[in-house]
Amino acid sequence: MRSALPKVLHPLCGRPLIAWPVAAAREAGVGRVIVVDNPKRRLAAHLPDEVEVAIQEEPRGTGDAVAAAAPLLDPDSTVVVINGDVALLTAEAIGKLIEAHEAAGASATMATMELDEPGTYGRVIRDSDGSVARVAEAKTAGDATPEELEIREVNTGVYAFDGGDLVKALETLDSDNAQGELYLPDVLPAMRDAGKTVAAHPIGDPDLTHGVDNRVDLAYAHRVAQRRILEAHMLAGVTIVDPASTRIDVAVAIGSDTTIEPFTQLTGATTVGSGVVIGANSTLIDSTVGDGVTVLQSHLNQARVDDQATVGPFAYLRPDAHLHRKAKAGAFVEIKNSEIGEGTKVPHLSYVGDADVGPGTNIGAGNITANYDGRNKHRTTIGANVKTSVDTAFVAPVTIGDNAYTGAGSVITEDVPSGALGIARARQKNIEGYADRKER
Repeated sequence: MRSALPKVLHPLCGRPLIAWPVAAAREAGVGRVIVVDNPKRRLAAHLPDEVEVAIQEEPRGTGDAVAAAAPLLDPDSTVVVINGDVALLTAEAIGKLIEAHEAAGASATMATMELDEPGTYGRVIRDSDGSVARVAEAKTAGDATPEELEIREVNTGVYAFDGGDLVKALETLDSDNAQGELYLPDVLPAMRDAGKTVAAHPIGDPDLTHGVDNRVDLAYAHRVAQRRILEAHMLAGVTIVDPASTRIDVAVAIGSDTTIEPFTQLTGATTVGSGVVIGANSTLIDSTVGDGVTVLQSHLNQARVDDQATVGPFAYLRPDAHLHRKAKAGAFVEIKNSEIGEGTKVPHLSYVGDADVGPGTNIGAGNITANYDGRNKHRTTIGANVKTSVDTAFVAPVTIGDNAYTGAGSVITEDVPSGALGIARARQKNIEGYADRKER
């Protein structure tokens, strides 16, 4: 990956690579999930709490990695082994592998696939009866013979094992190969020598076991995962006008009859309700949008928009901005850490930060809550049914009572009582003949 970030922590559609096979395994109903990490222990923070972690002290190959987890394995259970970079493997594929393995009564069942260009994948060497004899590795020159390299059936790196047989076979591994590593596939001939059956399960779609070794592989995985995500939403009743220009992360939830217009991104833990319109060029990050909302060409980050509210165009809702039902944040409006009451409108060209605005209020164009004094943030409170005029600045902390008004161009530094009109501006003075005097 040519990166300081561990390969399996590179993000893919909203979750790190390692989290994809973990999620698939959990969805398939496995009893325990064990992830093998290195001594730096950088993976644990990115895994669900119930996932167990084993430590491979030195990078001595896939066989050694599984051996590191051996003390945690149940010898009486089926054990599935998956590479941590196989992000496109599905729960359905895992379930079918387990079914095939248990139906065959095998000690090991290898998921295989056929490729036109097998590359460095290990080649599956079958016996005359069709069972698997061994795997010829092809990562380094000398691992496999020229004849073996002609084989198109390859090992995907996904296996199902009898737990007890696996633990015994791991003890037989040695590093007599070009890379000096302990290869997990070498347990297969050991099992055969012990009179056990080794089966193969053709997995079908090569995408299921697509491994990520570089950023080209990662981009391919992203295309496939994104297509699956978009298709699932469309089949559930969401209109995605142009899937090719739309990005939706795996954890995003969208209600039916919602329309997602082109060049839109819904990322993180975003939730969108039913009957929503997300307009073109909008970005929603970790935000919650209720039913019947319209968002037009706007950016929402950790914001909440309740039912039937409207946002945009060109609005910016920052963390903890909360628009209540039927509220509006209009054109070129920025809101941060504020409650905007039911039916309240902030129509255009305003900044509302660290404020509580009651229901039914109208904020005039160009209003500003001056919330920062150079050291600390302060809140502005604006009551219900307030009408503020254009170019009003509220110097927090300040409170505007219910049904109050402000005069255009005012800088409000003191509280305005309920029902009062607050005006804070210099008197206008006209100087007659000024233009002629300036000309002279």
